[in-house]
Amino acid sequence: MKIILKETIESLGIIGSEVTVADGYARNYLLPQNKAVRATPQNRKMMEQERAKFDIQIAKETGLAEEMAKRLEGVVCKISAKVSEEDRLYGSVSTRDIEDALASQDIEVEKKMILLNEPIKNIGTYKIPIRVYKDVEPEIIVEVMPE
Repeated sequence: MKIILKETIESLGIIGSEVTVADGYARNYLLPQNKAVRATPQNRKMMEQERAKFDIQIAKETGLAEEMAKRLEGVVCKISAKVSEEDRLYGSVSTRDIEDALASQDIEVEKKMILLNEPIKNIGTYKIPIRVYKDVEPEIIVEVMPE
């Protein structure tokens, strides 16, 4: 089903864009939550008239994202964990641990923003990207140290 987004959705696109999604996703989630409208000629005209408002909102979201990216760039996050004799962690450092360490530094990020491919299982220094907004991904430094 073709729909027009009324707000930015990370996995689909930015506000005002026309995308194709599964019928059930549109019927059961996007349309009832008022996050999108069907892509009919009448709705396309209505959304085109609101395009200026969308452009302002996109600019505002991008500005806020870039401001947050400047705050995040180069942040060092130190996490201590229990290690074995071979410098391997007993557990692992996950996105939850990174989120908690950033929160202790008064930096609020959501768990889904942290782009950690797989949990960290060794001590060392890692560069982890944080997706703040579409195409805005500053990197933080995570130092995993033995307790």
